[in-house]
Amino acid sequence: MSESTSTITVEEVRKLALPIGTTVLAGSESLNRPVSWTALIYPQEIGPKPLNKGEMVILAPLERNLSIPSRDITVIRQAIEAEAAAVVLVENPSSRALQEAKAGHMPLLLLPAGHHVREVERMVIALLLDRQAQLERRGTQIYRQLTRISSQNEGMEKLVSAMADLTGKSIIVHDKRLRVVQSIAQPDAADVWNQIEKFTGQMTNLPDKLRNRHQVADIESHVLEQKLPIARMVRLIAPIITKAVGRGYLSIIGQEDAIDEVDRLVAEHGAEACALEMAKAKAISETEKRLRGTFLDRLLIGDVNQQEAIRQGERFNHNMAATHIVLVVAWQGNNTPSLRRLETLINGIVSSRREEALVWQRDDHVVIFHATNDENPIDSSLELAEAIRQEARRQQPQHRVAIGLGQRALHINQWRDSYHDAQQAVDLACRLETDEPLYIGDLGIYQLILRLSDREALINFANQMLGPLLDYDERNRADLIKTLEAFFACHGNLSKTAEKLIVHRNTLLYRMNRISEIANMDLSRPETRLGVHLALVIRQLLLTS
Repeated sequence: MSESTSTITVEEVRKLALPIGTTVLAGSESLNRPVSWTALIYPQEIGPKPLNKGEMVILAPLERNLSIPSRDITVIRQAIEAEAAAVVLVENPSSRALQEAKAGHMPLLLLPAGHHVREVERMVIALLLDRQAQLERRGTQIYRQLTRISSQNEGMEKLVSAMADLTGKSIIVHDKRLRVVQSIAQPDAADVWNQIEKFTGQMTNLPDKLRNRHQVADIESHVLEQKLPIARMVRLIAPIITKAVGRGYLSIIGQEDAIDEVDRLVAEHGAEACALEMAKAKAISETEKRLRGTFLDRLLIGDVNQQEAIRQGERFNHNMAATHIVLVVAWQGNNTPSLRRLETLINGIVSSRREEALVWQRDDHVVIFHATNDENPIDSSLELAEAIRQEARRQQPQHRVAIGLGQRALHINQWRDSYHDAQQAVDLACRLETDEPLYIGDLGIYQLILRLSDREALINFANQMLGPLLDYDERNRADLIKTLEAFFACHGNLSKTAEKLIVHRNTLLYRMNRISEIANMDLSRPETRLGVHLALVIRQLLLTS
C-alpha cells in the first residue's frame, strides 16, 4: 500500500486498531502522519531490518533471559531515518530512547500489558485493508469494555473516566431532569466549563428529537451532534434509555474539528452502559424506598422506638433526632397526574434545595418528613411547601396540589401526630380549593366550624350575612364576594387588597362602599368584621364542598 492511497493516520490507528488503553509517550504533534503498512521487528533479529516510509513499526518484546542493550534506541533511530509513521512498544522505553523519539518528532506509543504483537499487527492491517469492518470490531470492543465496568460494579465515575480516556474529550452524564450525575472536563474545556454546564443543563437546549423521553427510543439515530455557542465546541449527545424511556443523556464535548468515529462509537455504546448503570441504581433505590416505606409505616403505627429509629436513620443517611414537620401533598380534583409523578416532582425540589427529608408515597398522597430549621421551623417547612407548589404549577399548569403541614415533632413518637395534623390540613385545602400551603396551627377557626354539628344553622348564618351581596353579584356579574375574600386575605390592608385584585385603590374603595350599602354592614366594627369573616369561611367550607 503506497502513501498516496493511504487515508489512515497514526491517531486513527491508535483509536481504531491498537488495543484500548494504548498511550502516546512522544511525538503527539505528529499523530496525523499517514500509515502505509506495518513492520514487526523482533529484538533478537540479527542486523537492521529495512524500513519503509510511512510504516508503523511494532517492536516485539525481548525473549526471557535475553538482553540486547539499546535495541529500542536503534529501532527508533532507524524509524526516524526511514521516515516511518510511528513506533509501537510493548515495554517501557529507556530514557534515552524516549529522548531520541521526542527529538525526532517520532510518535512513540506504548501498548497496555497483556497483548500479543502478532494480534496487534493483524488488527492494524485489518484497518488498513477494510476500515468499516475494523470500525465495527472496535465498536464491539468499546461496548465490551464499558459494559464490563458496569457488570463489575465499578460505578458511574469509573465509566465516565473510561469514556474520557477513550475519546480524549470532556464527558457529562445528566439524569432525566438534566442534573449532572457525573462529569469530566478536559483541559481544552476547562476555561469555559461553567458555561458548558449551564448550557447543557437547560431543557430548552436539548435537540428537539430528545425532549420527549417517551419517544427517544424511536428516533433513527441515537447519537446527535449539536454545536454549542461556546468556543467552537460541539457535543455528541445520546439518550440513556431503559425500558424504552429516556432516563438521562450522555454528552461528549470537544472542538468542532476534532469529533471522530470513535467518539460516536463511545457515545452510542457509552449510553448503553450508562443505561445499565442507571437501571442498577434505580433497582437499588426502589429496594431502599420499599424498606424505608415499611419502616415509616411501622413508625406511624407506633411500632418503632427512638433508638431503632435513629439506627434506621443512619442507614438512610437521615438525622431522625432532629426536629421534624410532616408535610402531606396530594393532587386536587379528578383526572389528575399520577402519584408517582408528584413524588418525582417533590424529590426534585428536595434534592435541588438540599433539604433533609424522607419522601414517601402513601395511599392517595405523598408524605414528607422534613428535618426543619430549629430556629424557624414553621417558616422553613412553609418555604419548602411553597417551592413544591410553584414547581407543581410550572410542571402541571392544569392541575393543583393541596399541601398540609402538621405541628412540630420534637421526638419520634410525635411524628404520628404531626402526620395526622398534616392530613387534616390537606383535607381543608381540598375543601377550600386552594393550593396555598396550610399549616395546622393556623387553622383553628376552620377546625371549629367543621366540628359544629348544626350544619343548617351555619349555612343560614352565612346566607344571612352574605345573601344580598351574592344576589347582587349574580344579577350584575360583579365581584363583591371576591373583593371581600381578598380584603380578609390581606388582613384589611387596602393597598395590598387592591394589588391582589389588580385594581386601582379608588376602584377598591368604591367596591367597599357598595358592599357596606348593599349588605347594610359597617366593616369598621370589629364584631361585623368577625361575623363577615366567619360567614366567608363557612361558605368556603360548607357551601362549596
